[in-house]
Amino acid sequence: MHSHIHRIQMGPVLDLACGSGRHGRLFLERGLSVHFLDRELSGVEDLRGSSSARLHCHDLENGTAWPFSAEYFQGIVVVNYLHRPILGELAHWLKPGGVLLYKTFACGNEQYGRPSNPDYLLHKNELMDVFGDAMDVVDCRQQIETSPQRVTQHLCAVKPAPGNYNA
Repeated sequence: MHSHIHRIQMGPVLDLACGSGRHGRLFLERGLSVHFLDRELSGVEDLRGSSSARLHCHDLENGTAWPFSAEYFQGIVVVNYLHRPILGELAHWLKPGGVLLYKTFACGNEQYGRPSNPDYLLHKNELMDVFGDAMDVVDCRQQIETSPQRVTQHLCAVKPAPGNYNA
């Protein structure tokens, strides 16, 4: 994931399910504008009032509409979060040339601890299956990480200009 952060050169960036905003803060440090979205914003309240940070308190899982009606992003970062109903929509919210960085837990993680519920674990090759036809995939892998031990799946993909899809 961190090896691909440099691919996002412009904002705005969306840090989806941001938690403490660890990843979005990296983009703020690089001078980019960042939208921090989560159902609870206590981890990023210190950013309120920053001219480059926008905080959005929104629960993606309660059935309400996507909170950005006309906003498109140069980068979307998702870490340790999976809500399948919106997964396939993320590419839509990227501008052409925009980058999706996605990393979360995958099947096999149940042997190491939480999450262990299959609803919160990516299936083998799921990110590639969802984004591979519509985006230019730069990197996609599933691996066992150490410290702590866990199974994750990573994706770095670029939204091509209209008419330049891999399909």
